[in-house]
Amino acid sequence: MQHLDPRAAYAFLQQRTDAVLVDCRTETEHMYVGHPVGAEHVAWQEGLDWEIDPAFADKVKRLVKGDLNRPVLLICRSGRRSVEAAVALEAAGFSSVINVLEGFDGPLDEDFHRSTLGGWRYCGLPWYQS
Repeated sequence: MQHLDPRAAYAFLQQRTDAVLVDCRTETEHMYVGHPVGAEHVAWQEGLDWEIDPAFADKVKRLVKGDLNRPVLLICRSGRRSVEAAVALEAAGFSSVINVLEGFDGPLDEDFHRSTLGGWRYCGLPWYQS
C-alpha cells in the first residue's frame, strides 16, 4: 500500500486518468459532509452496528471492471478506515492501492474539530456537497 497526502493524491489523479478514487465513508458522510469531485462511493462500514461490508472488494472490482492493476485511491474521514479498506483490497488481489493520508476532514484539533489541520477539504481541493 502506498500513502499520499491529499495534494499528492489529487496530482496523481490528474496524471493517471485510469485511477479510481473511492470514498469509503458511510453514505451519510459522503452525501451530507461532502466528497471529492469524481469520487466513487463504496462504504467500507455502514449501518447502526458499523459492520464491515463483506462485499466491499467485489464492489470495487466492479468499479475497475475487473482490472486489479488499475490504481485505486481510498479516502475516508481521517485516513484510518481507508487503511483497513486498502488492506482488504490488497488481500483481494489489487496491486496498486493508495491510501489518502488525512482523509477528507483531517485530524481532530485541540477543540475536537476537523477540517482545521489537514485533509482534502482543508487543502482546498475540489469537493462537492449534496
